[in-house]
Amino acid sequence: MHPGPGCLDIHSATMSSTFGTLFRISTFGESHGGGVGVVVDGCPPRLALDETDLQLDLDRRRPGQSRLVTSRDESDRARILSGVFGGFTTGTPIAVVVDNLDHNSGAYDHLRDVYRPSHADFTYDAKYGIRDWRGGGRSSARETIGRVAAGAIARKLLAQTCGVEVLAWVSSVRDIHADVDVDTVEVASIEADPTRCPDTDAAARMTEAIEQARHDGDSLGGVVTCVARAVPAGLGEPVFAKLDADLAGALMSLPAAKGIEVGTGFAGTLLTGLGHNDPFTIVDGEVRTTTNHSGGVQGGISNGADVVTRVAFKPTATISSEQQTVTRDSRPTTLAAHGRHDPCVLPRAVPMVEAMVLLVLADHWMRQRAIGVLPALDELP
Repeated sequence: MHPGPGCLDIHSATMSSTFGTLFRISTFGESHGGGVGVVVDGCPPRLALDETDLQLDLDRRRPGQSRLVTSRDESDRARILSGVFGGFTTGTPIAVVVDNLDHNSGAYDHLRDVYRPSHADFTYDAKYGIRDWRGGGRSSARETIGRVAAGAIARKLLAQTCGVEVLAWVSSVRDIHADVDVDTVEVASIEADPTRCPDTDAAARMTEAIEQARHDGDSLGGVVTCVARAVPAGLGEPVFAKLDADLAGALMSLPAAKGIEVGTGFAGTLLTGLGHNDPFTIVDGEVRTTTNHSGGVQGGISNGADVVTRVAFKPTATISSEQQTVTRDSRPTTLAAHGRHDPCVLPRAVPMVEAMVLLVLADHWMRQRAIGVLPALDELP
């Protein structure tokens, strides 16, 4: 039984909004509050950084960017409040905030006492005994703004210190699969279409399917594939903090994520050991593998090959078709959702996936540097 209004249940758990060990982030804010953002703690000093470095990824995540996504009109302009002086990080916490400008809370009045199917409404209420019904509150995908802003900082840190490049794309929507070469795919081809699928034929069919789902009052799911290039060997731990385990936890923390693969993933179960093993060779004096079924991680530690992950996202839970549900006081009812929502989360999930991979790699890079195995951070201007 939930405590009544004004009663504090001292046995209730607090909400965890912090991620990382040395490169740490704490996100804050709700979908219909004053704003959302992040505090990044542990970023080294003297890294060149300003708000334009964050804005590119935030623009890729923001709503209203194409006809395939929610029409909520937010510019999502980032403001850096601390941790940067004269265009460089100071080594102190970096606070970033994005104001909420186009929230229409009245559109959610009908959800005040109704649980939306497959949303966090019921489970959130069961855990805390209170929930923000305006757009999902803290469980809204708008929370990911803080992750994407922090990921942009991690992107710049990794690019400048060890040349890591991370890019993701939509590789499938429902049963439409893209034909993409993971070794050669580039950002330009990914960003050339609103679906963020670099296969133009598949992108056209995905667009048609997404628009049909919206017309039918329904939604679609799919898969985002991500590759991290130039990841140095040696990142990750051999037992509980395995690199692939931390990647899995990070990616599964994204809204609507329901599955994760590293390397060949489940398809690897169809191979034998001989077919799945990645033989070693020497390339330019360095140990490399001739194949990459392991997805760049062996024994929980990066091996110098590209780190390849795939994330499965469920169909968007908010749909305009009528569904059966119940109220907070256990009365059966039906619900046809109003308001603005994505008929498919995949296009906007791409920068979110990149952000979580970047955050994990930045954290493990700093952890490896801390034990003295990697060279110290180069002097920055």
